[in-house]
Amino acid sequence: MNKAISAFLSERIEANDFPSAVYLVAEKGEIVYQDALGYAVVEPERIEAKLDTIYDLASLTKPLVTGLLTAQMIEDGGIGLDDAIRPYYPVKECGQDFDLTVRQLATHTSGLPAWLPLYLQARSRVSVPLLICGLQRQSAPDTEVIYSDLNFLTLQFVIEGNSVDQCAGSDIIDELGLERTTFNPTTNSWIRKLDRREIAATERGNEYEKQTCIEMGYLSPESVGLEKNPVAIAPGSDMFRKHIIWGEVHDGNAYFMGGAAGHAGLFSTAEEVFKIALQFLPQHTKLLKPETCELFRINFTKGLNEDRSFAFQLASTKDSTAGTKMSPESFGHNGFTGTSLWIDPVKDRIFVLLTNRTHNHPLPFVNINSVRRRFHDLAIEALDSR
Repeated sequence: MNKAISAFLSERIEANDFPSAVYLVAEKGEIVYQDALGYAVVEPERIEAKLDTIYDLASLTKPLVTGLLTAQMIEDGGIGLDDAIRPYYPVKECGQDFDLTVRQLATHTSGLPAWLPLYLQARSRVSVPLLICGLQRQSAPDTEVIYSDLNFLTLQFVIEGNSVDQCAGSDIIDELGLERTTFNPTTNSWIRKLDRREIAATERGNEYEKQTCIEMGYLSPESVGLEKNPVAIAPGSDMFRKHIIWGEVHDGNAYFMGGAAGHAGLFSTAEEVFKIALQFLPQHTKLLKPETCELFRINFTKGLNEDRSFAFQLASTKDSTAGTKMSPESFGHNGFTGTSLWIDPVKDRIFVLLTNRTHNHPLPFVNINSVRRRFHDLAIEALDSR
């Protein structure tokens, strides 16, 4: 552990930013600092966070699974970085205007909307690809970065159809010997079924998404019950769930997709996130050729509103969560549940911070970007002073 980092995160737990935090700081492929703080579960019981506590990684799924699998596909010649995806897409009815490229999807320059409640628009997960290809663009491709879950859902369908968990299980989890990384952790067959007491809890129901749907006009406040909105996520459950989400994915669209999707659904520990993160660095990767790792540090969106590499945001982006001391070529990603990963390829450093900010907290949830920045600055100060 590092006293300064642990003290800072303990202060933020005390301030009710999040109930727990597990962090890991590594340099040159070796873990230097790590600690677990607070309670991974506060209700219905209190369970302390441990170094091997499993967290819902939310959007870290995008680079750790979909980005990595897509990079492998490019490397193997299965598809080109600037190839149009339409020939590879499972829906042949998509029109000519769906000629998006892999690069546009991976850098969020496709023009697809930022977010939609697919579970209110699609009758089943099978109809999601057709729904996506019929969406109106928010901007012309390559003119603006619009961060969107839909980009990585689309990449999922390009990679391997609908079973992203199976592809991740064979090509990432098994290959790296990961034992606490999976989709659907309490039911998954790729690893032993995990007791949910090993997992950090998240929100009670999907109140945040329900309110978002109301604000966007998809629902009226008086019609959020199952009896007036018969689309169900799973047999016996309504679309917004009312129980503590614990051991199942928090994201509503990923839940609708069966718990495994290209944009969310992965669960893991800080140490196993670190092991996957090593695959993006040429000197450590086992799953990619070293030259392929250049994709993750190249700025593909110069001159646009955000600096993006392949599947990651770059630290050169204004107000990124990298902090003030990380190399500009550093790349990282945040997750809605309170997770983040940043990688500095210049200094060969990896920073993992896992929290569950949506658990045991009323709306609005705390924006923890300032916490992430301070965590990175403290970690870099500690590494530099060794």
